[in-house]
Amino acid sequence: MDQLIEKFSMLGVDNAPGQETLQDGEGLRLIGEKIPGRPVDFSHGDVNAFEPIPGSLDAFVEGVHLGGEQAYTEYKGRGNIREWLSEKLSAFTNTTISPDTQLIITPGTQGALFLAMGSLIGRGDKVAIVEPDYFANRKLVQFFDGEIIPVVLDFLESDKRAGLNLAELEDAFKTGVKVFLFSNPNNPTGVIYSYDEIRSIAFLAKKYDVSVIADQLYARQIFDGRVYTHLCAQDTKPVNLITIIGPSKTESLSGYRLGVAFGSENIIARMEKLQAIVSLRAGGYSQAVLTSWFNEPEGWMEDRMSAHQRIRDDLVALFHGVEGVKVRKTEAGSYLFVRVPELRVTMREFVKILRFQADVTVTIGTEFGPQFTNSFRINFSQDHHFALEAINRTVQLIERYRRE
Repeated sequence: MDQLIEKFSMLGVDNAPGQETLQDGEGLRLIGEKIPGRPVDFSHGDVNAFEPIPGSLDAFVEGVHLGGEQAYTEYKGRGNIREWLSEKLSAFTNTTISPDTQLIITPGTQGALFLAMGSLIGRGDKVAIVEPDYFANRKLVQFFDGEIIPVVLDFLESDKRAGLNLAELEDAFKTGVKVFLFSNPNNPTGVIYSYDEIRSIAFLAKKYDVSVIADQLYARQIFDGRVYTHLCAQDTKPVNLITIIGPSKTESLSGYRLGVAFGSENIIARMEKLQAIVSLRAGGYSQAVLTSWFNEPEGWMEDRMSAHQRIRDDLVALFHGVEGVKVRKTEAGSYLFVRVPELRVTMREFVKILRFQADVTVTIGTEFGPQFTNSFRINFSQDHHFALEAINRTVQLIERYRRE
């Protein structure tokens, strides 16, 4: 196969979040009738159920009124907005971030991830990724011609730690891994890496000279009073470290396509050069919206986390009531990674059946690692009532298609 054709064939998006509805139901082995109910798309959060930060639209409009001054910013983002972000993010992570040399505004955190990986991965480089983890990680390593070295996250092992196999991680580093990439909180499981796990990652990356990309997209939405540990704040840490964060999830600003990356100066400089030829900059008018981030009305974040925690608790209770279903209670963010018992159909078929017979869209587990053939992910940032109804319909279909 032609190398370019092969490269793009590995970027398949048919099962990626938001793309499932493009599939047809031809050939499905359906049992029984459709279960009526309001459609719910668990592949992403519902910004109608959880609206963006108050004042974010006004900030956008103000940016528009500034015209060219705001439309054509520096490639890495407008200076005064980077200063705002460096102050807020330095306080949030308990570290010091230079707005001039250590921070870049990107077109979403997805854009930041592409830039960071493109700046660190060369052809043939070994890249350690966690399984399960964000669906784009594996695809981007392959796109940049890297070699994937998987490391197991045994997230069902305990509720005291994320479950990263640190011995396996060190073994991977010993083989010559150049880059380690992970999300914290983990996507799709919602687990948080413990203090000891983060300290170990920092120590091992420093010891073996491994560059690290830490995706902290959900680091603000933490449940049950849990403690979150920032890798960038550790005394011992890798020479090359990039942290990615943004307001698209917890703050419901996904439509503005905003992300931020900060860390090692030399890597940020590379990312700026790459952004200059990929997208020039994050949307200028959208950048203005970042002034509403970390500037929410008093109590707004607390209310948002409480509302999500209530939804989480009700959904987990439903799943725990189903024989053979396993799910770990989310510690941060808005994802649940659900393992189901053996069914009469494959999981690839089941997620289609679920959409056609129950109007429920979920993301298949194999997007997060090839071995997760009996799992799916949901984003429970939804209307509470309709989310419960949708999971009740999902449970009915699990029972209907359960292998006897």
